[in-house]
Amino acid sequence: MTRLDRAHLGGLAESETLRLPARHSVDAAVGIVHLGIGAFHRAHQAAYTEDAMIATGDFTWGICGATQRSPRVREDLVPQDGLYGILVRSPQRAQLRVSGAVREVLSPTDQADLLTARLADPAVRIVSLTVTEKGYRRGGDGTLDVTHPDVAADLADGSAPRSAVGRLTRGLQGRMRGCGAPVTVLCCDNLPNNGAVVRGLVHDFCAALPTAEGDELAGWIGQHVTFPTSMVDRIVPATTAGDIAEAQGILGVQDRGLVVTEDFRQWVIEDDFAAGRPAWESAGAEFTDDVEPYEHMKLRILNGSHSTLAYLGALAGYETIAQTVADPRLAEVARGLIREDVIPTLAPAGQTDLAAYGDQIMARYENPGLRHRTIQIAMDGSQKLPQRLLGTVRDRLSAGARPTWATVGVAAWMAYVASERAADGRELPLDDPLADRLQSVRGLTDPDRIVTDLLTVRDVFGDDLPENTSWRADLVAALASVLPSKNTVGKARA
Repeated sequence: MTRLDRAHLGGLAESETLRLPARHSVDAAVGIVHLGIGAFHRAHQAAYTEDAMIATGDFTWGICGATQRSPRVREDLVPQDGLYGILVRSPQRAQLRVSGAVREVLSPTDQADLLTARLADPAVRIVSLTVTEKGYRRGGDGTLDVTHPDVAADLADGSAPRSAVGRLTRGLQGRMRGCGAPVTVLCCDNLPNNGAVVRGLVHDFCAALPTAEGDELAGWIGQHVTFPTSMVDRIVPATTAGDIAEAQGILGVQDRGLVVTEDFRQWVIEDDFAAGRPAWESAGAEFTDDVEPYEHMKLRILNGSHSTLAYLGALAGYETIAQTVADPRLAEVARGLIREDVIPTLAPAGQTDLAAYGDQIMARYENPGLRHRTIQIAMDGSQKLPQRLLGTVRDRLSAGARPTWATVGVAAWMAYVASERAADGRELPLDDPLADRLQSVRGLTDPDRIVTDLLTVRDVFGDDLPENTSWRADLVAALASVLPSKNTVGKARA
């Protein structure tokens, strides 16, 4: 099958359903290295970057993407000259945009020298990351887990780093020893205060190096590297064979790099860049001195309700979020979580109307064109729960309130972990970094036993929540209502 590439661009014509990249986009010089070039980055930051280059005429911000472990993205994009489609689905229509922002894709396992050279290139002024919460290899206390095999190997030998923090820090070390030019590290993952988190992990890595080596590197980073915080938002479900066939019908050629997304996008960024940046504001990004209210708003309202719906929907046998919110019982849980539990915990985020923002999110979930699978969102729950739901639980408890709906969300995660099959008999995979530990409750149906066991996972629940007896009782009751054999979630509110 003929693949999308530069040779085929000239034979395509723009239409209501097809948007092509500007000629200069596909010749842009590399100015950004992105670690973790998955679907989300290509549908979000890369699209913003291309729009900014087109708006300003500054084509020095092309992207060199580095894969994580899987070579698939490189195999998809290199034969296509970095080109890929962004299939934007609104409730009314679908439009395909071909993006030319990605100019190079490297595999760190096979091309470590090339990645090191890119990170040391003075033309590269930003290193960005989307490696997911688990990709940072943090321990229970939030610091870098230097005992993790990948991190330990990177500390011992920096020639071919395997961990995200190892690749970043060893890359900065190569830059220090080479051009010495300042650079910005921009985290785009769903972590509260993500810039400070990544800065701390890099310094943890430096501190674990031999003293002279680590001190020199930490000192250089402190003077030449900034770590702004950012908040990102766009729903990007996994691409299906049907999506690829639809795009092929529009393009006339096959696009194996296709990503699918919604028409909504948001990016809020702390304006703290060491060596310049694209004019992302020309593409709709918002710059601020304080990202924290925005990230709490997004993590708790969107990500918290998204995870809750994913667990409840998967347990009920629903394949997608759109199907899940079509169930009035489950939509009631999400709305109650947003309005009654989350919004009272939030500080104002600029001029955002929080209630309207929550309503907008519920409308986004209803988009029938986005087949965002519940099981995909349910992955890595142990890493997501603290940021998405447990912060809300703690804040409501501190205020003397019962976090009824947030507790249902936590219970839904526990039910998902414990349940081998959904209500309709469908298998529920447990894809989680703590899967070995969580297996102890797999197949159990006694809510008290499940809660007792899972609350001992201190990396998730800390020391405070397991000691809160009234909340524990509410959690047991909520879990009893959402286990597949007893699902009465619509009546879960006490």
